[in-house]
Amino acid sequence: MNTYPPTISKEEINQMPLLSYDDRRIEVVTTIPELEVALVELNTCSWVGFDTETKPAFTKGVKNKVALVQLSTPKVCYLIRVCKMGIPPILSEFLAHATPLKIGLSLHDDYKMLLRSCKFKPNGFVDLQKIIKKVGIEELGLQKMYAILFGKKISKSQRLTNWEAATLTPQQQMYAAIDAWACVDIYEKIKDEL
Repeated sequence: MNTYPPTISKEEINQMPLLSYDDRRIEVVTTIPELEVALVELNTCSWVGFDTETKPAFTKGVKNKVALVQLSTPKVCYLIRVCKMGIPPILSEFLAHATPLKIGLSLHDDYKMLLRSCKFKPNGFVDLQKIIKKVGIEELGLQKMYAILFGKKISKSQRLTNWEAATLTPQQQMYAAIDAWACVDIYEKIKDEL
């Protein structure tokens, strides 16, 4: 069994090299046929990374809907632009199915946001925040978990950008994909110790 430090400071993270995934592919999905192709590949996996992005609201009382759903295998991340196509039944069925496992972080928030756009019963989800303590890590944020396990820093510079933009910038695409890929990497690293 590995022994991981339970916590890490921001100063320690800032000394680490920035995480990049030059060997992985990003696919932006804006149509039902593209989504069907993505789901065929995703359904061949035992587990996939999961995350969502929502356009930030800087006005009190304004609540935006989910703009992007990220689903990733270890090698490709599908950025599903639900702000363009809505949440089709094939996507809500995927999210309600027990397999593959969908690995994410702070999933309650994602469910709450998604349920504004569609009705589904989340199934087959694993929240890293609920299992990470089993390997001795007390940090609950993705950036800190990843830094402890892999010694690399995840950039958060794109977090508050416009996820409903007509086109996602390469920086937005990489940020969104990294969040889903990092969940897969963390789960693969710790799953045998759970």
